[in-house]
Amino acid sequence: MARTAVQKKETPKSTAQQLGSIVKSCRDIMRKDKGLNGDLDRLPMLTWIMFLKFLDDMEKVREAEAKLAGKRYRPSIESPYRWRDWAAKPEGVTGPELIAFINQDEAVRPDGKRGAGLFAYLKSLESTNGDRRDVIARVFQGTINRMVNGYLLRDVVNKVNDIHFTSKDEIHTLGHLYETMLREMRDAAGDSGEFYTPRAVVKFIVAAVNPMLGEVVLDPAAGTGGFLVEAYEHLQKQAKRAQDYDHIQHGALHGVEAKPLPYLLCEMNLLLHGVEYPEIDSGNALRFPLREIGDKDRVDVIITNPPFGGEEERGILSNFPEDKQTAETALLFLQLIMRKLRRPLGATKAGRCGMVVPDGVLFGDNICARIKEELLRDYNLHTIVRLPNGVFSPYTDIQTNLLFFDRSGPTTDVWYYEQPAPEGRKKYTKTAPMQFEEFHHCLVWWNNRAETDHAWKVPAAELLKADCNLDRKNPKARQDIAHLPPEQLVNRIRAKQARMVEIIGNIEALVSKSGEG
Repeated sequence: MARTAVQKKETPKSTAQQLGSIVKSCRDIMRKDKGLNGDLDRLPMLTWIMFLKFLDDMEKVREAEAKLAGKRYRPSIESPYRWRDWAAKPEGVTGPELIAFINQDEAVRPDGKRGAGLFAYLKSLESTNGDRRDVIARVFQGTINRMVNGYLLRDVVNKVNDIHFTSKDEIHTLGHLYETMLREMRDAAGDSGEFYTPRAVVKFIVAAVNPMLGEVVLDPAAGTGGFLVEAYEHLQKQAKRAQDYDHIQHGALHGVEAKPLPYLLCEMNLLLHGVEYPEIDSGNALRFPLREIGDKDRVDVIITNPPFGGEEERGILSNFPEDKQTAETALLFLQLIMRKLRRPLGATKAGRCGMVVPDGVLFGDNICARIKEELLRDYNLHTIVRLPNGVFSPYTDIQTNLLFFDRSGPTTDVWYYEQPAPEGRKKYTKTAPMQFEEFHHCLVWWNNRAETDHAWKVPAAELLKADCNLDRKNPKARQDIAHLPPEQLVNRIRAKQARMVEIIGNIEALVSKSGEG
């Protein structure tokens, strides 16, 4: 008897599987393009394409809402530059014509007329009523189309067209997918991985600082937006009324990111996580003189991982007091943050901060010590969490710490908490990173403080007497410098060398100045 073939019913794909498949197909297509080299090129390409599809989907929703309300709607992007005009039809403009339309200052548009190319048009947009046009222009100022094959680009565009940004389920899923891609890009970036802070550290800082509804949150070194995304999700859990959600969307979250690539990634990251109007400044956070920052510029909460080890131009240094000008960016950001925290006036609560700093900030002297003296005398530096080895591995082995302070008054005592490494492990790695759950004991201790094997406190007077050296070891640990791990010893030597280079630079500047006189 002949067997009847039973047709296997295909299980419908989940939203995550569908989106994962679309993203994978896009990346596979991009691998064939000669203009792209690795994930460091592919993710920004995919980001700006998704960004334009996202905007068009949102514009359609806003347009429909305006029509129902009997209002006139002016789109952020006009025809024929909208996604629906040049990208939505699978058989639309392709090949060399597509590359020309995107790249050239002037090209044949999809409507057959000559005019500004797509990127030229997007860069020229200007807001007249606080809409998205300024954001779009800023995003595309630093964006380049690196794909050289217009047929492959059309294939990618057709794939992205299958993503529905009007679906909350799809946006939520894509947000998680995007975070995975950001991690992969960080892994491909090598030295450029500095703008990615481990998720566990971000979540812990936000949980400890605890932003509340009605407060203004700032990250002056936003990178790809990890801190702002986490703060957004933290505030969302507190929202109950329509005005709560409205405040979170408009005015609660602010970021600053000067580098074009992380700026683009940050905007997309926030959009995908549900922030409809990201307020990200694309300038240098250090560009304003400190003395000009007044009460109207101050915020309730600052959460950040500022860049360290970098060097700012001489013009930026002049924004800081003469006796506190330094090449170390971490110290410049620390001064900015201190100035930006809200003062406790009337019923207003004191502003508070949680930030990442390298070990050098703790034991640095001279200029560094002067900044720390101000921090101890004028601010409440209540907690320093000392992180274990390898938290930022493999991008840097520099030992890092978390500073928590507020503007409630001078420091009385500084609590130290030494976050232990997992049992049986010396350090973290890229494949075995730190997990948020490891901070559980620290968070339990946070609101009910007592000295333990991992926690101790030091009077501020003692720290001031010791030239503001905050590099205090756990008194219950049996470790001395001779037994420190080799990478810690190397980091200390490097920090001392960097300090010597800074001193020599300052001496050279003084000599040069006296020579001019």
